[in-house]
Amino acid sequence: MKRFGFILIFIFTLSAFSQTAKYSNEFLSIGVDAAAFGMGNAVTATTKDVNSGYWNPAGLVHLEDNQVSAMHANYFANIATYNYVAGAMPLDSKSAVGFSVIRFGVDDILNTTQLIDEQGNIDYNRISLFSNADYAFTLSYARNLPLEGFSYGVNAKVIRRIIGDFAQAWGFGFDAGIQFQKNSWSFGAMARDITTTYNTWTFNDTELASIRDAVEGQNQVVPEASEITLPKLQLGMAKTSSLHRDFELTTSLNLDIRFAQTNDLVSSGAMSMTPAFGFEVGYIDLVYLRGGVGNFQNIEQLGRNGTEVGFQPNFGVGFKYKGIQIDYALTDIGDQSLALYSNVFSLKLDWSVFR
Repeated sequence: MKRFGFILIFIFTLSAFSQTAKYSNEFLSIGVDAAAFGMGNAVTATTKDVNSGYWNPAGLVHLEDNQVSAMHANYFANIATYNYVAGAMPLDSKSAVGFSVIRFGVDDILNTTQLIDEQGNIDYNRISLFSNADYAFTLSYARNLPLEGFSYGVNAKVIRRIIGDFAQAWGFGFDAGIQFQKNSWSFGAMARDITTTYNTWTFNDTELASIRDAVEGQNQVVPEASEITLPKLQLGMAKTSSLHRDFELTTSLNLDIRFAQTNDLVSSGAMSMTPAFGFEVGYIDLVYLRGGVGNFQNIEQLGRNGTEVGFQPNFGVGFKYKGIQIDYALTDIGDQSLALYSNVFSLKLDWSVFR
């Protein structure tokens, strides 16, 4: 059974590069920054720090100093790891740049397809290890527009995907975002993969041939050599209010739009949409309490007709002191969606800490 399980993981890994366009590069949809996770990812209009390079690069113009950020999370019962690091700096009073790296990977996967030798004997020395890793390298630029309150930002992305010695891919794409702030209101729009993002695969024929007969009927055909990631659009609005002289409340709403038919709350053949809601209560810019709900999906009920609406609740806290900010988020409280629980921590530093 253990051997069978490892082979299933192996087959599932190889199938990753033969998916349809709408599922390509899905690791880039996970998100970054525990503060954003705590608000249900409803931060398109409010993001204004180093992590804006991911959520909406237009927010980078609000940087007052150089910043660095890092995050680590485990997924799928610690089988997969998700790591993120980013840096950003203002160029002048009107523009800023940023750079980030994301890695999502499953390491030390057992390849047991060669466990049995030509004489039918089990030889554990024939077991090898490999990794399935996805990388994204993003360069961001943001600038204020001549119109007061408006800013824009663009991302250039390079995607690198590796499946052991079996296959590897390069991909390229672009994002664009805009923000508008007026008094206590904020608005934002983020268009991901605006030109569609292309991945091109190359395969190691020798390695593929070595596993072609490992499981009858599997891995008989070389997968397609190209993938595309369809554009996505995120619209956001938020309002910040003073609850008391020491407390500030930010409430936000996002509408995430994909140009494909999915299980999102509203879906058609041309597009699908799902909302996300979030809030943050800050106390003297020192302690933060966050909550949010998103990922509304129509979930098929096994053994019953029809669907039910699933969603993902989120909770988070944060602490900031002298340019050091530590955030924590717990997602999927109450197990209301198909996702697993995740404890996410992130760290953000203003460069003034090192001066």
